[in-house]
Amino acid sequence: MSFIRPEAQLVLARWREAILGVLVTMLGLYWTTIPGLLQWVGVAVALAGALLAFTGLQRARFRTGAGGAGVVTVDESEISYFGPFNGGSMSVRELSMLSLDPRSKPPVWVLSQSGQADLYIPVNAEGSDQLFDAFAALPGIRTDHLLAALNNGADDVVVIWAKRPTALH
Repeated sequence: MSFIRPEAQLVLARWREAILGVLVTMLGLYWTTIPGLLQWVGVAVALAGALLAFTGLQRARFRTGAGGAGVVTVDESEISYFGPFNGGSMSVRELSMLSLDPRSKPPVWVLSQSGQADLYIPVNAEGSDQLFDAFAALPGIRTDHLLAALNNGADDVVVIWAKRPTALH
């Protein structure tokens, strides 16, 4: 038996890292008021908590819900999607472009790789929250651009990241 409403549980689950980061920051700031060695430990704990809160805010903005069609898994930089009508897998290292297509209901991530068909992953597919870390590993990606595209309700396909061509020597 739970004393928390299901809606509140969903909100807490979405923002869990950010909430934990704020609590750790508050503990660290409290410790900074105690003279001695604990004061310096408090500074380090407060900084770590602030970093956790920042990354938690980014992850919370990325989470759009669950219960969508299909299942996403990320294992050793290999993104796999198993859906009711399509699926596949792509290596994060081999991606050539990452886009968001908001015209679909729900919107879908479009992963492109040369020589393969595009992989379409609904933003609310089960396990899609794992994609944030995989996408953040792309060289040169701007996570603020990714989160803005996801949360601002664009009308057309938004290219989030594209691989830069390598110069031949």
